[in-house]
Amino acid sequence: MSETGATMRYVKPKTALWVMIGAGLLLVLIANSHLVYVAIVSQPECVAHLRQGEGAAERGKFSAASSSCIPQ
Repeated sequence: MSETGATMRYVKPKTALWVMIGAGLLLVLIANSHLVYVAIVSQPECVAHLRQGEGAAERGKFSAASSSCIPQ
């Protein structure tokens, strides 16, 4: 028998399960922290939209209820 076969260690199924659970939780935390970062960094101050009484908003299309942006 070769030495590499004799020194090979097996991981217990319970240990492997806890490692996979930990890795999954870490992945979820990293993904959520990235989403929070993107939400905080990319908040625009003003977005172009239809205001009440303008263009297609008169014909029953959806528009902003009240705008915090000053019309230009």
